[in-house]
Amino acid sequence: MTDFDPEQFEDKYANYFPQLQKAYQQAFEVMNDRYDSELVHAIDQQVLNESEPFYDDDRGFYIELPEDPGDRLTAVIVDDEKFSAVLEEYVDQLETELHEIFGVER
Repeated sequence: MTDFDPEQFEDKYANYFPQLQKAYQQAFEVMNDRYDSELVHAIDQQVLNESEPFYDDDRGFYIELPEDPGDRLTAVIVDDEKFSAVLEEYVDQLETELHEIFGVER
């Protein structure tokens, strides 16, 4: 667990890059165990690579996805419903990992 300072998180890549990498890696591993690895890898590389983690006192950690995330997915063929469900769970898992790594309650 890392001492967390919300103000320092504004410059997250300078102050917390190793912790962010760890959260993304752990979320990937969890999702890869649950779902098709090609789909999880595609979401990781084509959607979440352009996502942005944020923190505020009311919401805690949350992930902003790029515009039209479904349009970004070109590496696999998947129906919209399944993509949306897996992406939603992936984002939730990533937010959970961030809360755990930084020791911030949800």
